[in-house]
Amino acid sequence: MPDAIILELYRKMLGVYYIEERLKILTRRGKISFLASSRGHEISHKKAQNSQKILLCLLCLFVAAFSPQQYGYRVVKSYPHERNAFTQGLEFRDGFLYEGTGLVGRSSLRKVNLETGQVVQRFDVPQPFFGEGITVLNQRILQLTWQSQTGFIYDKSTFRLMGSFNYSGEGWGMTNDGKQIYMSDGTSQLRVWDPATLKEIRRITVKDGSREVTALNELEFVRGEILANVWQTDRIARIAPMDGKVLGWIDLSGILSKTDRPEPEAVLNGIAYDAAADRLFVTGKLWPKIFEIQIVPKK
Repeated sequence: MPDAIILELYRKMLGVYYIEERLKILTRRGKISFLASSRGHEISHKKAQNSQKILLCLLCLFVAAFSPQQYGYRVVKSYPHERNAFTQGLEFRDGFLYEGTGLVGRSSLRKVNLETGQVVQRFDVPQPFFGEGITVLNQRILQLTWQSQTGFIYDKSTFRLMGSFNYSGEGWGMTNDGKQIYMSDGTSQLRVWDPATLKEIRRITVKDGSREVTALNELEFVRGEILANVWQTDRIARIAPMDGKVLGWIDLSGILSKTDRPEPEAVLNGIAYDAAADRLFVTGKLWPKIFEIQIVPKK
């Protein structure tokens, strides 16, 4: 069935008017009429009540089929992470983590040994810039800044600063699918950029049903989907890149103990994917650990 038809059915099934009117027909004078019957047979009040229950059950099943799936996690392994790193961007390439950190005077671009947590290469972002998300594409690393409307371009191998670019509004997170760049700005929208020109092509509004999901932060492209941290929460949204529909929610509550995250700013933020080995990593701002996790459906 075409997606447009499915979407229209979904809207009708969820419409309060539609539900109320159907139930009115079913309960009128304790009887029900089968609209599809050419004879217009009537059935008893008891059968009408049963039909109501069936309709409501079918409605619940229909709604559930279109609701985002809920997921938990299983920790596969944990790795050390520099506690002072205010993580704003994270990617995994060629056996190393690439990390962008924030705060004025502490912002940086880093190449990190996953197993040891050692920073093997670093570029310190000058003041007054507040570093934000990064993405690695075509032997370049792009890094956003928060409110300066300026991004930086680095050579992946040397970390040499190659140039800069501009954009409107705030910069939060970045990722790419090899053909397009996706950028978050703290709202419910994701901007899609041409990687050659770094110009905006279109925008996607991220929605869970009819509700917009705001405060989208660090991003990662994983198996055809965009994973997005939601600022100040322990949840990651699984997003369809074509239309922004939330396909599922990953709940990472409890992955780091409260004693390991005493600062209010120490929130979940940082997703990296090792495509070659199919490994998913998560961390947060000022976290002492990076976790390799497996996503598991909630029961």
